[in-house]
Amino acid sequence: MHTFLNIPYLFYKHFFGEFFFEFCKRSGYDHMLRTLGGNLYEFIENLDALHSYLSLSYQEMNAPSFRVEKNEDGSMHLHYYSDRRGLCHIVPGIIGAAALDFFNTEISMEIVNQTEEEERTGKKEHIVFLVTQKPVFSYKERNKFSSSPQYIADSGRQIEKQLNKEIRDRTSLVSVCPAKKNHWETIRGIVTLGRGKLLRGFDPAYPTTLWIDTKTFCNGLPFHVVFDEELRVKQAGVSIQKIVPGLQTMGIRLDHYFSIVHPEVTFTISSVQKFINSQFVFRTRREMMPESWKQRPMLELRGQMIWMESLQCMLYLCSPLLRTLHELEERQMHIADIAPHDVTRDLILLNQQRLAEMELSNQLERKKEELRILSKHLEEEKKKTEALLYAMLPKHVANQLKEGKRVEAGEFKECTILFSDVVTFTNICTQCEPIQIVLMLNSMYLRFDRLTTVHDVYKVETIGDAYMVVGGVPVPVSTHAERVANFALGIIIAAKEVTNPVSGKPIQIRVGIHTGPVLAGVVGEKMPRYCLFGDTVNIASRMESHGVPSKIHLSPTAYYCLKDKSFEMTERGEIEVKGKGKMHTYFLIRNRTATENEIMGNPIKESDSDHESVQEKRGYGQKRNEGSHRQLSSRRRDRSSSREWRKGWAA
Repeated sequence: MHTFLNIPYLFYKHFFGEFFFEFCKRSGYDHMLRTLGGNLYEFIENLDALHSYLSLSYQEMNAPSFRVEKNEDGSMHLHYYSDRRGLCHIVPGIIGAAALDFFNTEISMEIVNQTEEEERTGKKEHIVFLVTQKPVFSYKERNKFSSSPQYIADSGRQIEKQLNKEIRDRTSLVSVCPAKKNHWETIRGIVTLGRGKLLRGFDPAYPTTLWIDTKTFCNGLPFHVVFDEELRVKQAGVSIQKIVPGLQTMGIRLDHYFSIVHPEVTFTISSVQKFINSQFVFRTRREMMPESWKQRPMLELRGQMIWMESLQCMLYLCSPLLRTLHELEERQMHIADIAPHDVTRDLILLNQQRLAEMELSNQLERKKEELRILSKHLEEEKKKTEALLYAMLPKHVANQLKEGKRVEAGEFKECTILFSDVVTFTNICTQCEPIQIVLMLNSMYLRFDRLTTVHDVYKVETIGDAYMVVGGVPVPVSTHAERVANFALGIIIAAKEVTNPVSGKPIQIRVGIHTGPVLAGVVGEKMPRYCLFGDTVNIASRMESHGVPSKIHLSPTAYYCLKDKSFEMTERGEIEVKGKGKMHTYFLIRNRTATENEIMGNPIKESDSDHESVQEKRGYGQKRNEGSHRQLSSRRRDRSSSREWRKGWAA
């Protein structure tokens, strides 16, 4: 991009630093940054402390380090340390934006030294900036000039002049921090009028003598160490002596008992002095602890260094770096070991409360997840229950019962009913084990049930070897007779696949079909059943009981419903029907337009591709959910044979 605009690349890094400062302010760190210090020196001096605080929440944070030195002429030397090379040119943009925004000060920064820092681990980048600053306007001058029309006009002309100059001479921006104001700084100077505070001097007063004795000092500051240039311990607080018993012997070397965790410097007085404005974190050395303490986690201390010029000694004011009561207990320490004025007490207790709230939140999340899993399982069980209910009752009837509604009985003016049973079933029962009967019936009914789905008929009941289906109930359809007829042809074929456990040959079934009106409704509360009532049920049962093995016996009304359809039928003649007198009945032979695979619902073979299915020929293949609901309803009764059950229907 800088190639097209002909602007030096370093200018973009400087501008990025300014933008990053604005981004931090808008992200909610505005008040935190403003309170770091009352002037630029204090602001920079406390940046490391801010980074140390943020690292508690962001464990992977790898922030740079800043160290600032005052010069006699009012300028400063800013030492910048970083693990990432090449980012130093962003620093002038950040510091310049902060100085202008917070302290109403314009600064210029130039690099005076750039080396590899050998005193820090990894030889990280060390850049030294010379920082000079001058105030832009005082607060009163801003108010005076900012309200003047002449000032506004002059400012506008100045902006225009600077912009024109920038366009004419872009290549002149070769410095990272130009001493002259560019047009961006001019704009910021106008936008930020009225902001900032006046810097005022402060001279503290000191007493002629120190009004505190040594014992009180060591008790009042239980965590402090005084050491000289050779790192010899001269003085230590009472609590730190308790934790590190070796400190009770004055004159020992501090680096024998502690290692520096932060900042990453060698443990020498010169290194410590260079980073004296940073927070220092010490960790006790495990090999110097008593044998019984070596299994404990090592204690970390965090605090600041103060150089005492008159004594040529360093004062380390610190506190234990603890976050929770658990960490306190692991080191066998107590709250009483920490000075009452030390905020570490509050930090531990507040953090413990936060951990308790987090644990409560985690428990709620776990309960929420458990409820979600239980809800999922409940939904699965609900589906299983509904599937079982829909197998017992028609779907719309089951839904009405679930909603607590009363299901009224319905009259169907025309439907077709089928009965079937196994020939010589009584003899088979007397000669076989019960399990053989169960396996035979289960094998047969599984095939029959699949065919109810294929031909969209409703299974009403199975009692023993008797199987009852209906077409046109519970939802009326015009093709009820064709559906039941095709189903009957299918079960005749399916029965040939079921073996008689006595003879070892395929079983034979009788099938009877009748068409007429019925009344249908739900009976019972404990185990409700969807039952059919009326003379049509009796006649259909008589057609089956007066039928012939492996034949489909039709009543006159069923014959007339199928007469003009694609079915082949033959006349049986007039027979005596119990309870009904003489009736002229028929046998159903086959469906002329449907192959065996179509009747059985099997995939159509190539040899059958020239035959049109009965669904296409007769319009029989309407949508499977056109109103026919295939449900499973079973009733347990004690009876000796299926004949007695049919007598009950005919009664």
